[in-house]
Amino acid sequence: MKILVVEDEPVLRDGLVELLSGAGHSVEAVSDGLSATRWGLETSFDLVLLDLMLPKLDGLEVCQRLRKARPALPILMLTARGSEEDKVRGLRTGADDYVTKPFGAKELLARVEALGRRAKAAPAGPDVAETDDCHFDFGRCEARRGKQITALTPREVGLLRWLHRHRARTVSRAELLEQVWGARADMETRTVDMTVANLRQKIERDPANPRIVVSVKGVGYAWGKR
Repeated sequence: MKILVVEDEPVLRDGLVELLSGAGHSVEAVSDGLSATRWGLETSFDLVLLDLMLPKLDGLEVCQRLRKARPALPILMLTARGSEEDKVRGLRTGADDYVTKPFGAKELLARVEALGRRAKAAPAGPDVAETDDCHFDFGRCEARRGKQITALTPREVGLLRWLHRHRARTVSRAELLEQVWGARADMETRTVDMTVANLRQKIERDPANPRIVVSVKGVGYAWGKR
């Protein structure tokens, strides 16, 4: 993949470039938010590895601008902040996933590769779905209800696509972690739940009473009202 690394700490930036290049990726690196936005908009990248705390323009604003211009661009956010609130803010701004510093090299590479696989996956047949008067165009990373069009992140699309593909049954959180995030099923994380909560704000008529991504107590999530 062609990856843009956005990190203002020189040692970490150089380490990320070396790690990703060693794994066979083509890597460009910048150190501030304005440069990241310019490069991200002017050059075609397969993935952006984006630090949250940046000079000139913070990572959340960079993420928002890139997501608006390129809805299908995978964005993996790096953050030294470990609070759930900060992670939710990143996901709501448009990040597909996040890694909290310090992180392991193997974990980072696994998340990068998982995002890349899912972004390049080409499903057979029309990549659309519709329920509760909401039309999804997964190929365009869009949800449309009436005249309102809402951009979706590749991660949100992956989650919706998997639930729709297996709409005859309930899908566990562990399965979603493995199939959509490319993570271990036994990993202790609330990433799935936070992504679902954010997604409901975008696509549900009433996020408090969802009809599209439905919770099944003690199991996981299902497509459509049951």
